[in-house]
Amino acid sequence: MTLKIIEAETGPNPVATVLIMHGLGADGRDFLPIAEQLDLTSVGDIRFLFPNAPVIPVTINGGYEMPAWYDILAADLVRREDEAGLRASQTAIEAVIANEKSRGIPASRIVVAGFSQGCAMALMVGMRHAEVLGGIIGMSGYLPLSGKATAEHTASSLATPIFLGHGTHDGVVALDRATASRDALQAMGYAVEWHAYPMEHSVCPQEVLDVQTFLQRVLGKK
Repeated sequence: MTLKIIEAETGPNPVATVLIMHGLGADGRDFLPIAEQLDLTSVGDIRFLFPNAPVIPVTINGGYEMPAWYDILAADLVRREDEAGLRASQTAIEAVIANEKSRGIPASRIVVAGFSQGCAMALMVGMRHAEVLGGIIGMSGYLPLSGKATAEHTASSLATPIFLGHGTHDGVVALDRATASRDALQAMGYAVEWHAYPMEHSVCPQEVLDVQTFLQRVLGKK
């Protein structure tokens, strides 16, 4: 699987890459306006990558085809998971990271981020990556294949900082699913920065500011 990617740079000499994965039914354009709100001038020029998920039938939506990183088989999200789809998208996203490294951006300057399904993919990739990444940002999502995460996460990834934000009124990914993911990550030894917001399944201005602060910290000039 080769992903089609929207690319945007804040200047001619990127010193870091932020890879943002959209949610179910959206596309790479979804987070362009939010990325434009981020003030990362203290870091330097940033390359933003917005990959488009493949269009596949989604079981929970009656088999209707839409952009999705993996199939959703049940409303509770985790009782039955599309492991093959998750792993196929993981491989595709790893290829994007490898390409960024070939362009001169080290793994420690690459952040994987995502919303909802994209959050699941950011965690799926970041925990299994062989090197320390710049960071993992998960918004309104959850930890996929949680039963296998302990065995499959890499020792290097434990040094990758994680940001998790979630709405207290989220009716798509329940708050307790997100807090269980947070607790599982912390139990494995990850440093998780947790934020809860009075919102539904969305992104709010305060979360954008908190993501900005996180990126300034993990990508700050060293």
